[in-house]
Amino acid sequence: MAGLTFALLLSCKIEPACAQEVDARSGSESSRTLEDHKRAAEANALVSSEGTIEAKTAPQPARKPGSESVKGPYYVDFRARTAASWGHAFVWYGKTGERAVEVAGLTPAGDTLEYVLGHVMPVPSETGASYGDLDPEYLTAHYRVYLNEPDAKRVFAYIKKLRASTPVWNAETMNCTGFIGNIAEFMGLKTPPRWQRPENYVNHLKAMNGGRQIVHLSSSQ
Repeated sequence: MAGLTFALLLSCKIEPACAQEVDARSGSESSRTLEDHKRAAEANALVSSEGTIEAKTAPQPARKPGSESVKGPYYVDFRARTAASWGHAFVWYGKTGERAVEVAGLTPAGDTLEYVLGHVMPVPSETGASYGDLDPEYLTAHYRVYLNEPDAKRVFAYIKKLRASTPVWNAETMNCTGFIGNIAEFMGLKTPPRWQRPENYVNHLKAMNGGRQIVHLSSSQ
């Protein structure tokens, strides 16, 4: 069965669902560098604008004197985008109001061959930004939650540790939705089944948590 799946995937030339757009890699490295800088600038501007818009539109419940602000100064944004086939799930994270954005996600390291092999066996992975993660036009779903500074330090440290401890990608056992699901679980969020399209996963994650926008970690996390 694995052999048949491998053959079919090769014959159809399916590109990475949770990885890079292969066609885009045919351009020169210099062009890619210029394009990446442009995308990063656009994405960073989007981070600032999204934070501003959400801060203006979100309901502001009454607070007791001395309580913290409704939205913490840090965020984790669970995101899904289009790709050559299934799509890709990943997270943006950083500080509200700052242009810099960190990206974490799980993809096979390589091109089509690695992606195909990853359906029958583990393959080496990459856990940073992949092609398209910084392009707003590819976004299909997102769910942003806010954290105070102490909790953000713990979550960001966990993301760093998860990136360092996830050396392989496999379509069945450890894929992009499973990767962001681990982050969501660490934050105390309810998580849906992981074997579904990234767009559906992010939308279900948001729905299961009632669109909750603020996360406080428990003392045991």
